[in-house]
Amino acid sequence: MNPTCFRKLFKKKHIVCCIIAVFYGSHVWAGDAQELERVVVIGDATSLVGIADSANVGTVTQKQLEARTVYRPGELLEATPGLIVSQHSGEGKANQFYLRGFNLDHGTDLRTTVDGMLVNQRSHSHGQGWTDLNFVIPELATGLEYKKGPYYASEGDFSSAGAVSLKYANTLDQGIASVGFGQNGFHRILLADSPKLHEGNLLYALEVMHNDGPFVHPDDFGRINGVLRYSEGDAGNGFNITAMGYNAKWNSTDQIPKRTVDAGQLGRFDAIDPSDGGESHRYSVSGTWRRSDENSSTNFNAYLIDWQLDLFSNFTYFLDDPVNGDQFAQPDRRHTTGLNASQSWQMQALGTESENTVGLQFQNDNIFNGLLSTKDRQTVSTTRRDHTVETSVGIYAENSTRWTPWFRSVVGTRADLYRFNVRSDNEANSGRVTAGIANPKLALIFEPWSDTELYVNAGGGFHSNDARGTTLTVDPKIGNPADKVPGLVRSKGAELGVRTSLLPGLQTSLSVYRLDFASELTFAGDAGTTEAGRPSRRTGFELANYFKLSDWLTVDADLAFARARFSDNDPDGIGSRIPGSVEGVASIAVAVDNLGPWFGALQFRYFGPRPLIEDNTVRSASTATFNGRIGYKINPRMRVDLEGFNLTNRKSSAIDYFYTSRLQGEAAAGVADIHFHPIESRSFRITLAMNF
Repeated sequence: MNPTCFRKLFKKKHIVCCIIAVFYGSHVWAGDAQELERVVVIGDATSLVGIADSANVGTVTQKQLEARTVYRPGELLEATPGLIVSQHSGEGKANQFYLRGFNLDHGTDLRTTVDGMLVNQRSHSHGQGWTDLNFVIPELATGLEYKKGPYYASEGDFSSAGAVSLKYANTLDQGIASVGFGQNGFHRILLADSPKLHEGNLLYALEVMHNDGPFVHPDDFGRINGVLRYSEGDAGNGFNITAMGYNAKWNSTDQIPKRTVDAGQLGRFDAIDPSDGGESHRYSVSGTWRRSDENSSTNFNAYLIDWQLDLFSNFTYFLDDPVNGDQFAQPDRRHTTGLNASQSWQMQALGTESENTVGLQFQNDNIFNGLLSTKDRQTVSTTRRDHTVETSVGIYAENSTRWTPWFRSVVGTRADLYRFNVRSDNEANSGRVTAGIANPKLALIFEPWSDTELYVNAGGGFHSNDARGTTLTVDPKIGNPADKVPGLVRSKGAELGVRTSLLPGLQTSLSVYRLDFASELTFAGDAGTTEAGRPSRRTGFELANYFKLSDWLTVDADLAFARARFSDNDPDGIGSRIPGSVEGVASIAVAVDNLGPWFGALQFRYFGPRPLIEDNTVRSASTATFNGRIGYKINPRMRVDLEGFNLTNRKSSAIDYFYTSRLQGEAAAGVADIHFHPIESRSFRITLAMNF
């Protein structure tokens, strides 16, 4: 263990630790000095006073993740305080994300990685930063780490609002075999284990799942997931090689206009175009190698991903084409290669302790995608087809120094270079563009008294725009001249925070932040895409609490509020509100375990109202849900648990939009209306799980 980590663990009296000294061979005496060949230190992973660089860095343990009730895999990310994960279409589609005053669409400005592989997809056919987490198997996740704000040198594209990292296990304590059944056509089977092989372990997992949802036209969502991993060593010194495979097909009940429900023409779970839906696959091969000693550590991660999506959507119905309808297809096929490497080392000079880190991140996407007009999933016409090669290199450096017992600093810098190469079916929209950006990072951490830290954070970040926008000169749909967008858009953020563990069992963090963006990405309902827009500013606060009341009872309670506005003085006079920007978020999760054979959890989630138009004259309603579970351990190797979703059967929206659409028989200009996707009705699932 390096000296800095050792100091961080043991200088805080509130951290419960144990030291296990393991002797290999005989004790070795050299004069009066005794040498011990190995010391392993195990600490409380959730205690971050003295370790974290801001009030909004956090770790969610495997046990905390296991206690959560999740309707879909992406909802694991809701363990991040203030983050909402929703859906506005069929279950195979990427989730909708909300954080820090952002409607993040399908993942823009929330950087998400699984085992070091970037999940966000650049220059995606449906939305920039597309984050499809349906390939995740929750039982394999060993924990979740989150960071918020553009203050961390190791986090690049899409991380301005936050970054979330999921890690898979190398080994399982026991094999898992589980069978689950539920309402609305739900069933799921999982088999996983990690037997010894040669000098390491071979982890395997296979998941098969089906779900119809409560919809009039069933989702018929079927997915199959597989994981195969060989690993040797431990978290400090070792390696793993992993293969993953995912396939899925589904139907979609997209958002529907509120006027049809108010008039009794449609039920809440009905659809306008029942032929919407899609299919997707994701295959990946990745490897991780780690080496460390008492003064340094080296990490290397590389991956190759083959991914394909065929997505069919219809948001405006008969507005553009009164004969065939407005359904469109957004095919996307890509091969992604990536590499992450970092080197850290310890230094002591002039009475200070420092840790230095340098890193390199490389990614290349070879993308074939397009936009087609379709009817019942059959092509009517082609709007555009493109072949894009997008390549990026990011380098960063960071220094963490403890200047005094009560003050430390983290100073970093990051530089990113992008190359966009677009070959369009319209030569006028083809071209090559290069863009670069550099951003400083700073954290000042003060410890005014034991068990409490104050943080000052500042830094710059960015998100990349769709490569096709950087070379665009002609609108491919209507043929008019079009403006290009910059390849990279800068963000600037600052934050004040405090974290404390003064009260026994209670960990609390509070932060106040500001985040400015040079260009806001907004959702275009008539095209189902995002587009670069006006500059913006967000200010807000977040309060997170984790309370371990006893060995059998824990409580998470989080509250967040954000004020989101365009910051360009409203040049067109349409208003300064950012449509869809989340304002208030609150959640409470209570988990019970070690209470004899019983265990369970109850989760409350509040998602506040949002402006749906710039002048704030149209707003969404709030959404509040209760999910819960109760389980019984039949014996040490067998348990059964019952999960319930939307327990109060609230008739709320999972998401709302305001735009113009046209139904058959309506005026040609269409009707501006709220379009919503409902939260799922109350449903239950029961699972029998066995360990072997």
